Amino acid sequence: MDGVKHEDYCVTIPLLINNEKNSKGEENHVTAATGGDSAATFTTGNSSFFNTCFNGLNALSDYYILSETGLLWLLKYGYLTSTDKINIISEDKMFNTGVGILSVPYALASGGWLSLLMLFIIAISAFYTGILIKRCMDADSTIRSYPDIGERAFGKAGRIIVTVTMNIELYLVATGFLILEGDNLSNILPEMDFDLYGIHVGGKKSFVVIVAAIILPTIWLNSMSILSYVSASGVLASLIILGSIWWVGEFDGVGFQEKGKLLNLNGFPSAISLYAFCYCAHPVFPTLYTSMRNQKQFSKVLLLCFVFCTITYSSMAVVGYLMFGTNVQSQITLNLPTDKISSRVAICTTLVNPIAKYALMVTPIMDSIEERFLSIYNTRKFNLLIRTALVFSTVIVAITLPFFGDLMSLVGAFLSVTASIILPCLCYLKISGIYRRIGLEFVVIGFIVLIGILVAVVGTYTSLVDIARNI
Repeated sequence: MDGVKHEDYCVTIPLLINNEKNSKGEENHVTAATGGDSAATFTTGNSSFFNTCFNGLNALSDYYILSETGLLWLLKYGYLTSTDKINIISEDKMFNTGVGILSVPYALASGGWLSLLMLFIIAISAFYTGILIKRCMDADSTIRSYPDIGERAFGKAGRIIVTVTMNIELYLVATGFLILEGDNLSNILPEMDFDLYGIHVGGKKSFVVIVAAIILPTIWLNSMSILSYVSASGVLASLIILGSIWWVGEFDGVGFQEKGKLLNLNGFPSAISLYAFCYCAHPVFPTLYTSMRNQKQFSKVLLLCFVFCTITYSSMAVVGYLMFGTNVQSQITLNLPTDKISSRVAICTTLVNPIAKYALMVTPIMDSIEERFLSIYNTRKFNLLIRTALVFSTVIVAITLPFFGDLMSLVGAFLSVTASIILPCLCYLKISGIYRRIGLEFVVIGFIVLIGILVAVVGTYTSLVDIARNI
């Protein structure tokens, strides 16, 4: 295979890019093809080590995927030009707290103190598979995205598997946003209810519907620039939540008296699945890599990002578990006393995130659907119908399966482990040809794949059983 054909949808992330030229005084460009003869060019490769670290931290907090079609749309209508640097400054990162940081205390409570070791093991494994993605890209300069890696390794089928996996993950994460909003808002206003077309809607369901109604107009917008140009402060938002929750424990009367359990085997699979969800940023690593001015520093970027995020996640897990013990809920914000200012800061920071991010999260899914039917129903009304139906479907799922912890556990076990652990290993084995000879590296990668498959199977089964039991 001489190169990678860009026939489908590639994955990228809006990046912090320096408005500078390369060492030769020239602008770097990359061409994005759409499956036809036309191509669009956008600048890349000028991101500094510092900026790439911020992008990596934001990605590990909670990544955002934008389809190739979306980038070309921005180019077509003048929001990006071939001579401009990509100045979309980490879209949706103003309050990018990440879903993972809210659920790690629950994960620790599910598995017990010893399960915290699995957080570090998963972090190390995910860091290593991130390095494998870099090696896959080094093997073929035409690779620009994660689906490209899948296609380079396993042809068209590989590209489809990678793309479908990520779209399903995006859909379920967007659904999780609605559940998160419903849970936290109903905790603040438990008496909320109303009638909708003769149907009584109350409690969490009422807020899911209200939040969806607020989000819906942002889905109808074609202009991504309206949702863009916000500050890249996802890391700050995560630290605000961690600091606010610690303040509640230290100064607002909750304390850190809970001892918890050393090990809970029944909840261990769920704990591992939720830990895996914290490290599901691998689909954006190719874009981070190609955006760097000095790509030799990418391994250092990954190391710094993984160390920082692991410290943040483990700190939140320990603080939350010491505060609430086995009573900690799937979102730690649900345990916070709502009459305290520090609690309100944490809750409000959490609540703004899904509303600001939902439209950006489902953009690749909408692009995929609209692109498939573009030649048949290329009308504004059809696009509005598709977008409305997509939001409506997530509302139905959120109301039917309002189990945040179980849903995120399912995403972590089946999708995050697949995208961040299993697929990078398999693609690297195929692209590098290491599978043809048995050596230490082959044994290590094979062991990681086997553990990943075990976690995926057991975690998925446990999550589905928990969801079925709670329905």
